[in-house]
Amino acid sequence: MDDSITIVLDSRDLLSGVCGANDGNLKALEGHLGGRIAARGNEIRFQGGDEAASMRFRLVMDSLVAAVREGELPSPEYVRALAGIREGGRDGEESAGDPMKEALVHIPHGFRTVFPRSRNQADYIKGMRSHDISFCVGPAGTGKTYLAIAEALSLVLSKAMRKLVLTRPVVEAGESLGFLPGDLAQKINPYLRPLYDAMEALVPYEMIRRMEEDRVIEIAPLAYMRGRSLNDCMIILDEAQNTTKEQMKMFLTRIGERARAVITGDVTQIDLPRRVDSGLIHALAILKGVEGIHFAYLHTADVVRHPLIKKIIQAYDAASEQGRGGEGSNEKN
Repeated sequence: MDDSITIVLDSRDLLSGVCGANDGNLKALEGHLGGRIAARGNEIRFQGGDEAASMRFRLVMDSLVAAVREGELPSPEYVRALAGIREGGRDGEESAGDPMKEALVHIPHGFRTVFPRSRNQADYIKGMRSHDISFCVGPAGTGKTYLAIAEALSLVLSKAMRKLVLTRPVVEAGESLGFLPGDLAQKINPYLRPLYDAMEALVPYEMIRRMEEDRVIEIAPLAYMRGRSLNDCMIILDEAQNTTKEQMKMFLTRIGERARAVITGDVTQIDLPRRVDSGLIHALAILKGVEGIHFAYLHTADVVRHPLIKKIIQAYDAASEQGRGGEGSNEKN
């Protein structure tokens, strides 16, 4: 019985875009699905996989063809992410649109189109777009901050929103913020450096500088936001696990007309004093039933920063499980 599938493309340019340089896209997909994939003439043929793999092959190829027709140049990394998202679908979801296409982030004048690397990341992006308040919780390297910054830059640079506000709780380690040198921006800059790293990976530095000069980007220590009403802007609260309950409530009540807020954090990295409860953990518990708030949870499988990061997180999780019972709930892992 011939269990092969053949996709016929109508142009050499389309075939070239789908296959990638040196057939790199086909090799990436072959490694994910198993079986064998080969291009000949204007055809791409898959054989040797089971029925589920054959279905995913057809779905991935449909998405790749659509992406190339729209001017995208899919990379092997894009193909692996797309295949992973398709594989992660639940029963009955295979034909419910293209999850990768729906979650692409296009940044005007940016270096690249940002795409999710897993179904959880795709759900996170779509949640940011469909809800005024979104929480994202997950370990280091899962793209919590990066994807929030990408979506925010897309909105601001396309003029869909007036400005981007970046904030973080300042958890000090021996030095008071008031005694650090410089003005407020210079004092808070070390705490917000990860947010700038994400922006600089997405758009030219000169664009960031101009946006700051025009106050399209604003940096604000969380403690300085009391009493404000933030309208027509995207607000990102990073490292939210280090907020107190009072700070989290204060932040959530700053959100004004036509504003969106994204709150990101890692509940395994709490730097608060032992007896201080995390505002993020408290908010997750009491707001889970509130309509209009989106909750995204990323896991070790969603780590995209470096292949070793997954192994590091897994090793720490295993050690934590072995030592559970003797550690305080707020101790940094």
